[in-house]
Amino acid sequence: MKRFKFPSPFTVLYIIIVISAIGTWLLPAGSYDTLSFDSESNSFMISGSVETTLPASQVTLDSLGLKMELSKFLEGKIRKPVSIPDTYNAQESTPQGFREILFAPIKGIYESIDIILFVLIIGGFIGVFQHSGAMDKGIGILAKRMEGREKWLIITLILLIAVGGTTFGMQEETIAFYPILVPIFLAAGYDLIVPVAAVYGGSCIGLMGALINPFGTIIASDAAGVSWTEGIYSRLTMLILGAIILIWFIVRYAERVKKNPELSILYGLDVKNPFEKKAQSAVISRMTMGNWALLGLFGLTFVVMIYGVSALHWWFEEMTALFLLGGIILGIVQRTSESAFISAFVNGAKDLLGVALIIGVARGIVIVLNDGLISGTLLNEATNIVSGTSPLIFLPVLMIVFFVLAFFISSSSGLALVSMPIMGALGNVVGVPSEEIVNAYLFGFGLMQFITPSGLILPSLAMVNVPYNIWLKFIVKLMAPLALLGAAILMIGYLI
Repeated sequence: MKRFKFPSPFTVLYIIIVISAIGTWLLPAGSYDTLSFDSESNSFMISGSVETTLPASQVTLDSLGLKMELSKFLEGKIRKPVSIPDTYNAQESTPQGFREILFAPIKGIYESIDIILFVLIIGGFIGVFQHSGAMDKGIGILAKRMEGREKWLIITLILLIAVGGTTFGMQEETIAFYPILVPIFLAAGYDLIVPVAAVYGGSCIGLMGALINPFGTIIASDAAGVSWTEGIYSRLTMLILGAIILIWFIVRYAERVKKNPELSILYGLDVKNPFEKKAQSAVISRMTMGNWALLGLFGLTFVVMIYGVSALHWWFEEMTALFLLGGIILGIVQRTSESAFISAFVNGAKDLLGVALIIGVARGIVIVLNDGLISGTLLNEATNIVSGTSPLIFLPVLMIVFFVLAFFISSSSGLALVSMPIMGALGNVVGVPSEEIVNAYLFGFGLMQFITPSGLILPSLAMVNVPYNIWLKFIVKLMAPLALLGAAILMIGYLI
């Protein structure tokens, strides 16, 4: 018998879509009423079992059990519909059949077109830069200068990306770094799983200990009716200790692999290095002034992206335009011909086409759950699980609940607005401070991002051809201590 080969990311996602569709036949349909703000009429729209319009006032929010400030709606900080506590109602079942399963990934691609285009343009940008040869020379020089100190590459990278995650929710942006970093890590003697663990793991730690992430911490705090500064010391503790655990875990593994490649979790597997040619060409050669100029422009593009997202509130449209402009400028500086530029750009985009499509297919999971009206049922069942527990046990259990919910709803802002008003109201009944509920949400959501197929882990693994089952085998040993750390921080935060 042939050795079993784990399915590709596309197959994994389609299997989950089918399972989600089966769930719409087995689980009862239900939903919560939602509230949304209409800026034109300055009113709240209630949708669900009752369709009505109410004045946009603090009195309206208080009467609905929503501990949220009116100013958050008026300022446009809360744009998505918000679940209203105690409004869960059973709905007529809408099971998802063959047609819905077939169309789910197509709809997902339509809804994810912004990030898909972002990934493709990044691929073109990288392709133009690689065409110059400056990357190969830079990698060779860096690998030589870091010889004997390669672990500091891992430490520095994790800390920088964790800072990006904790401040502006850096995760989608990390897709751009793999073509640059993988050859460097390989030249240092590490395997293909180390750059994913460092880059993607750093972003997940940043999400777990998100201090001021506007898409997670601030929206969740607003939805729970508490200032985002409350509970910040617990998140800071998670950020610091979580980063230390992650660094220890990855450096320990990476150094073992460097000394003995047979200890790699990928050893003996038919895993092809997608950047093999670049790794082989990463030899020391003389850098010209033109090479240095190209490296400077290349790095500056990423600096501008980080500044734009964190300070100017850029999103995918602006970031995509930035990398398109960056690619054009690199082509001009190289003095490459029009045909050579187009060829390099298209070939670079083609290299990331599979990654881009995976992102769209993953979105199909959420579409099936929402169209099948079982997302509300899952949230209601989760509420029933944590209700009635003691305050000290409530928070670790709630973290686990958020961990499970994040499997189905991989958007940090989406999960916050759907669940936090309900869990916040339940926390008031149990006697748990709202800021600790926010922290339980962040810890659980961030922990699930390490493995959820509907998130960005599959596109990240596809960048380096690492199978998903191998990643699970590798990362589960890290998730256990992080989960225990989160539970301990929550319990101590409640007690003090």
